[in-house]
Amino acid sequence: MRLPPLPTIRDLIRMYKLSAVSKLSQNFIMDMTLNHKIVQNAGTLTGCCVCEVGPGPGGITRAILEKDVDHLHVIEKDRRFFPGLQMLADVTGKLTAHHGDVLRFEMNNLFPESFITPWSESPPKIHIIGNLPFSIATPLIFKYMESISTHSDAWRYGRVPLTLTFQKEVAERMVAEPNAEDRCRVSVVVQNLCHVTVKKIIPGSAFVPAPDVDVGLVHFVPKKKPIIDLPYRLVTKVTRTVFHHRQKQLKNNLKALFPDDQQNLVDAMIGDADIDPGRRPISITNEEFKRLCVAYSRICDRLPYILNYDYRNPSSKKNYLSIRAVEEELNSVELQREQSKTF
Repeated sequence: MRLPPLPTIRDLIRMYKLSAVSKLSQNFIMDMTLNHKIVQNAGTLTGCCVCEVGPGPGGITRAILEKDVDHLHVIEKDRRFFPGLQMLADVTGKLTAHHGDVLRFEMNNLFPESFITPWSESPPKIHIIGNLPFSIATPLIFKYMESISTHSDAWRYGRVPLTLTFQKEVAERMVAEPNAEDRCRVSVVVQNLCHVTVKKIIPGSAFVPAPDVDVGLVHFVPKKKPIIDLPYRLVTKVTRTVFHHRQKQLKNNLKALFPDDQQNLVDAMIGDADIDPGRRPISITNEEFKRLCVAYSRICDRLPYILNYDYRNPSSKKNYLSIRAVEEELNSVELQREQSKTF
């Protein structure tokens, strides 16, 4: 599909005085050849419903529309870009612009019900694409990973793939293997739920204004079954705790999962997972994280209050002490009953 003659991206920026806003981490791609390459790395889009997050002046938007998509939804927070986006909507009849913050925007009713595909089958003809502002990229991918884990939001339609930009170092963390120095909790969380690939490194000089870092284009395809098939909240709590101090031994980091008077549970968890307590966090494989999460889940099944315990939260500690006080009182009453029976 070829678009009719339109003002260039540079022309639109001049016409509507669309200077980048630093507090929104805005960086534009003027080169349409590069915009087409970004879209090409998303795969076949013909006949697909696409959602672009953060379209800005519409460079990637134009490249998507030229792929003859069924429909394109764009989510933009900055209203200054809407005249240019509306121009594309008018000439194609295939674009709907939504005003909103992508961190809060829900996509559960964005696409036709006919596009729903069972999770066990191939991904649906839906795709999410975006040149993300650096300030929201990491929080947004954690939000999307939670939705993937619960098959909610856009992922109620099936295993919807994503193609998104991140700072190069963040992109490299997502694909980092065990023992890589840039391995971190995002590595485990993303690899647990998705097949993830860095498709392209884009030099910072390709953006306007040019950031101080290069950019990685990352492609995600949700897995049919995660490595760690446990609630997202539990998995992220364990991985966050393990990587809290990257240079510390595993055993020392896991202490933060449990109250001071129940530190014996650290040894129980490590023993159940059958992992050397002296290991560094970056050396632990995804399968070993699975064993750690399963061991922690078993403890939480037996002692439910442990999952809600947060050593950084004073109210959590207060709640824990209240629960322990009730337990001790019940145990005391039970002991008195047993002693009365013996007499």
